[in-house]
Amino acid sequence: MKHVLKLSIVLLSLLLLNACNTSNQPETLLETQKISHPNFFIDETKLPFESYSGSTPYWGIHNKAGYQIEVPSNWNGDLVVWAHGYRETNPPLELELTVDMPPLRQWFIDNGYAWAASSYSKNDYDVAQGAKDTHALTQFFNGLVGKPQHTYIAGVSMGGHVTAVSIEQWPNTYDGALPACGVLGDYELFDYLLDFNLVAQAQAGITAQFPPDSNYLTTTVPTIKANLELYPGYFPFALNQAGENYKAALKYLSGGQRPIYDEGFLFWTYFTNDALFGLGMSDGTLARSPGVAVDNSATIYQFDTDPTLSPAEQLLNDTILRISQDPQGRHRAGLANVPPISGKITVPVLTLHTLGDLFVPFSMEQIYAERVAANGASDLLVQRAIRDVGHCSFTGYELVTAFADLVNWVENDVKPAGDNITDPTEVADPNFGCAFTQGVHPTIEAIRPYIPLPTCP
Repeated sequence: MKHVLKLSIVLLSLLLLNACNTSNQPETLLETQKISHPNFFIDETKLPFESYSGSTPYWGIHNKAGYQIEVPSNWNGDLVVWAHGYRETNPPLELELTVDMPPLRQWFIDNGYAWAASSYSKNDYDVAQGAKDTHALTQFFNGLVGKPQHTYIAGVSMGGHVTAVSIEQWPNTYDGALPACGVLGDYELFDYLLDFNLVAQAQAGITAQFPPDSNYLTTTVPTIKANLELYPGYFPFALNQAGENYKAALKYLSGGQRPIYDEGFLFWTYFTNDALFGLGMSDGTLARSPGVAVDNSATIYQFDTDPTLSPAEQLLNDTILRISQDPQGRHRAGLANVPPISGKITVPVLTLHTLGDLFVPFSMEQIYAERVAANGASDLLVQRAIRDVGHCSFTGYELVTAFADLVNWVENDVKPAGDNITDPTEVADPNFGCAFTQGVHPTIEAIRPYIPLPTCP
């Protein structure tokens, strides 16, 4: 255990630094309610950047958002618009609006693609503003450089939400989309975060409160762990039956039986130092006052795939605290800026998601696939599972392959292969996710000496 304790700091650092090479990862979603903060600012001295390999750089401010654009000397006529992830709004630094360069910047320039990225004109989980500012930058590029032959949009995490909303809002602007580790289930993510905490409390025999009191992280969470562990101090590595039930319930809330879930559970409940316990719970921020926006009133909690509830499952469903959203709870305050995703797509979309991500869980992809299917557009969606535990922990190989396959699909009508993520039998296969997992994953390699990990054939 001493080795595991030392490793936790290393792993958290890897998670923060390795998430697609973007800043502010992992996102501490719903940590604040300051969506409309009046004091956002841009440090214009940070916008200039050196060109790469003879490219032409542009930077400045457009519609109150900072931007960076780069056009290669051998521009092929295509543009990639990059949507960054979440930014906090806690003073002082989080009031600054900053631009993220795309993680594939060098590859884009080397292969003739121009790219453009916006800071957005607001921070926080403001998807509506992110989508508007990204679209405004796309239009600005057309006047500054020229209208591209093809325009692609890509983003990670909240940027994946921005990407999915953008292609529905402006279907004639973008030719293809690559949302990675995206919040593609919109409000369903907030309900999942609620479940993460309430199921733990129910299994631990704690009378839950919503919103919780100010001692939730310092008093309640340690009690949860103590009541779910088999031996003192061994949560989550040795669980009693109540702890195993919690782990099983979370499995089916986050995407079902699948490879890398066990490792993801250990990672997100231990190595990230309670990043998910209390996320959005402290100070009642999941409520997003005014109006409760989360809901588990009709959720059926299970520990396995058998739809018949066992006595233990029935007990959980009978005793868990039930929260009902206010009728207008998702249309007020901060969540008014979280637009829903309908799944009505008209251009090719290729997604990536790690199997062990319990921050923005794999179930986001399944929800999105169901919505797309309901709109009769499944032929325009390809999804790929990646075997890692981190949030947005993709390798350069995986990102390059996905983008190149998306381009070939858009421009040559060659639909790429993907994983069948809605078939529980296929998802549960021990080799699921092997087809598109490429290269060395630093987070996986860091925990491999301490946690047995399944390997691909």
